[in-house]
Amino acid sequence: MKRKLLFVLAVLSLCMVLAACKKTEEPAPAATPAPEVAATPEPTLPPYEANVLTGEPRDADYKDQRITAVMVNNIVAARPQRGLSKADILFEIKVEGGITRFMPMYTNYEDIGEVGPVRSGRDQFFRLILPWQALYIHEGQSVVMQQYAIDFSYGNLNNNDGAHGFRDYGRVNWAGASYNNGTLALEHTMYTDSENIGSYISDNGVDMDRTYNSTFFNFVDYRLNQPRDLSASLDSAYSDKYGPVVGDGEYIEIEHSPSYRTRFLYDAASNTYKMQQNYSDGQWRDAVDEAADNTVLSFPNVIVLYTDIHTYPGHEAKDLQYVEYAWGGVGYYCYGGKCEKIYWQKGTPLEALRLYYLTEDGQCSDTPLEVNIGKSYVAVTDVDYAENFVHSTLDGVNLSTATTKTYESSYVEDDAEAGETLGMSTDDLTTSATGSGEAETAAPAEETAPAEEAAPLDENLETVG
Repeated sequence: MKRKLLFVLAVLSLCMVLAACKKTEEPAPAATPAPEVAATPEPTLPPYEANVLTGEPRDADYKDQRITAVMVNNIVAARPQRGLSKADILFEIKVEGGITRFMPMYTNYEDIGEVGPVRSGRDQFFRLILPWQALYIHEGQSVVMQQYAIDFSYGNLNNNDGAHGFRDYGRVNWAGASYNNGTLALEHTMYTDSENIGSYISDNGVDMDRTYNSTFFNFVDYRLNQPRDLSASLDSAYSDKYGPVVGDGEYIEIEHSPSYRTRFLYDAASNTYKMQQNYSDGQWRDAVDEAADNTVLSFPNVIVLYTDIHTYPGHEAKDLQYVEYAWGGVGYYCYGGKCEKIYWQKGTPLEALRLYYLTEDGQCSDTPLEVNIGKSYVAVTDVDYAENFVHSTLDGVNLSTATTKTYESSYVEDDAEAGETLGMSTDDLTTSATGSGEAETAAPAEETAPAEEAAPLDENLETVG
């Protein structure tokens, strides 16, 4: 009996232990979800409203206005000039006799002040502004330029009298010569100004209202406030057969012909290039604007474009120069004390000038070059002198060393008579003038301008007249 009782107690104890082992587990508390972190929204940029020629933000006085371009004499006797410091873009290109001529471009003609000496028009300049339908001011024009104005129905946008220009017979040039004392030719005395240009526009009903759908260059976006450092550019590690694509550029020297040169000295304090030119005594002198208290011309951007330049067939006596824009070619973009090798294209007269980066193997890419905002100097220069282009540090450069003396080759000035024509179209003339060579660097895959660089033309050319 006792043994049975012990057995029962043992069984009851075991059941209690088993019951304790099988104790129901408490369910794990549900995981607390992590609080959602709101994504930081991208900052909303204001609308892109840039100056068409500089890429800078428009100020309160900015007007949607047709670009104004003026032909300015650069033969040594015409120096110093007036109005060049106000230019947003300044082109320098060789014309007849080995000399060069300037074409300052302005966003607003009302800001020009006085400009000159005004000189005759040439097609190598006109073809650069044709896609932009700019007002083109000059005194006289070559027969080729006159034919271009006819072929493209340029009407009163092609002004041939200096826009009601006036003579300054008493002006004294750098060497003390003047027309009044019989030592300066009449052709170096024509000027115009904002008021006279305005009168020409009003008198001839020229429509100056113009809204452009792109800027002249593919400028860095001013809204980001991030200037492009060429030494850290996407092509700064690239090289071609001549060396690194990006190199030193504190000192820049451009040869336009055996007798005409331009150079630039980089000023780090202002982040601009100060411009100088050679003179008939073999000395370098600052390029100044005598209408602005002899302000030295300075530019954040210096652009040099190389191409074939030669005399138009049949125009040897007058040495009219043909500039090849159809092929494209190599060039240089200089900013911040550095120079970057680039590629440029234009194509037909109605296509806008376009700049591109080079690829890793030194060929032309299809990526538009980003130009920093601000004023630009642009030289279109004969490829025959490309090997004489200098870009280096300022260290070791003797800035006082004499250079080439300027001189002008003999030629007969070409000034077309009213109604005079070539007797052929400019297309036919170009066909006869274009060589059979190719540019050194291969063209981009796309022959047309990228969308963001599309030529700023209406579907149909505007005729003003």
